[in-house]
Amino acid sequence: MTGGVHEIHDHAGVSAALADPALVPERPAGEGTVGASVGWLRATVARFASGEAHLRRRALVAAELARVEPAALLRAAAAEQGAGETRVRVVRVLARALGMPDPEAVAEDVVAVAASYFGGEDQAADEAVGRLVDRLAPEAADEADLEAVANRVGLLVQACEATAALVEAAAGGDVPLARVLGDTPPVRTMRRVAARATRVAGREIAEGDVVLLDLATANRAHPVPLTFGGPPRVCPGRAHALALAHGLTRRPMTAFARLHHLQAPLLLPNAWDHASAAALAARGFAAVGTTSLGVAAAAGLPDGSGATAEETLALARRLGRGSFLFTVDVEGGFSDDPQEVAELARRLGEAGAAGINIEDGRPDGTLAPVASHAAKIAAVKAAVPELFVNARTDTHWLGRQRAETATRLAVYEQAGADGVFVPGLVDRDGIAALTSLLVTPLNVLYVPTGPSVAELAALGVRRISLGSLLYRTALGAAVDAATAVRDGRRPAGPGVPSYAEVRRLGR
Repeated sequence: MTGGVHEIHDHAGVSAALADPALVPERPAGEGTVGASVGWLRATVARFASGEAHLRRRALVAAELARVEPAALLRAAAAEQGAGETRVRVVRVLARALGMPDPEAVAEDVVAVAASYFGGEDQAADEAVGRLVDRLAPEAADEADLEAVANRVGLLVQACEATAALVEAAAGGDVPLARVLGDTPPVRTMRRVAARATRVAGREIAEGDVVLLDLATANRAHPVPLTFGGPPRVCPGRAHALALAHGLTRRPMTAFARLHHLQAPLLLPNAWDHASAAALAARGFAAVGTTSLGVAAAAGLPDGSGATAEETLALARRLGRGSFLFTVDVEGGFSDDPQEVAELARRLGEAGAAGINIEDGRPDGTLAPVASHAAKIAAVKAAVPELFVNARTDTHWLGRQRAETATRLAVYEQAGADGVFVPGLVDRDGIAALTSLLVTPLNVLYVPTGPSVAELAALGVRRISLGSLLYRTALGAAVDAATAVRDGRRPAGPGVPSYAEVRRLGR
């Protein structure tokens, strides 16, 4: 029997409740007819399960989504020409992308199911469940088959409700989706029941008590949105939901931005001059970044001191003559004035840059105020909307205020950042926690002693930068070669390009 009811409104309390394994989704009453009722569907999907059943069903949904790259879904949504209300369009695009037969009929039935999926009974909805099961798994024979198809249907129903709400809230404007999610979360309240006694947000919660989590109020008081839940119940379809929303609202996405929404993360090598950038592009890297250390050191200037604005702009102009995508490291923007930073961004965009990387670390080793850095981001996006802004926080790099990382990144997202970067973050649990909270792609710095590229991809990282690694490696190799000749040894030369090959890079 259900006991007391607890309402939690504050961000910290809601986050703690979402992470507490004692608080589980309320199991729906009655299972209904197997394979042909909403009651059976609710009892068989990941959303209303806990423990081992939840993990197994969640894996079914994740495997289904893994068949579709978010970038491909975004393109399909942007090309969607069919009529109908938003919920029908969302499901139709997703069903088509997943290769389901007759996406139009699937969408109509899913909308009918959604009317009673979150509570209530309806004969028409039960009949729609039966048709969906027959259509999506006509030869389902055993319990495992039925569980798999139930979770496919559940995936569509949740997209029908939550993703459609996001699309409608974001339609007709250019407000960053991160801010839309904070201001108008598609899921406003979550309901949990205590499987055993626990303590959350200073409250003693008895077994059987109901806990209502007010996400809308929690989001208004804190920049980190909770719409997609928190560990261990992070929505596996968050990237797909955002891709659908971007596509159906016809929000433009550049070729460079799309590289951050593929199944594999963007591995971004960092160059320091035209030759290094051209050589990397020639080896098939989809895009190239610049390294502020390499640019500064080549000019005989200290990195991170704001002294290389002209060298950075000159390099961008040289790179702009090439046919490859590139993004520019601008340190902190070379100014504390947002409008001056925006003007630099405009000039970089004119030179051909696809993006910039802008950091909140300052030359004296402190961090810029959050509001100050957010103002720079907003000014750049207002001046050059198509420029991909990768907002970097140095909380880990400088070893300062690490607890602020998620909050800083959320503020930068809401200011319009297209991606966020946390160099120095190598802890696997820390990376996973951030990817579960962020709306925009997470960028980390590759460290040879840290997680591999495959591990970072599995953790949800969407961009992996090499930073100054290549410049330092090249510098070391040059000194080693010169030292070897001086000492009467043959310099190690595997992979050294010929004179003719390097000369061709200047064309």
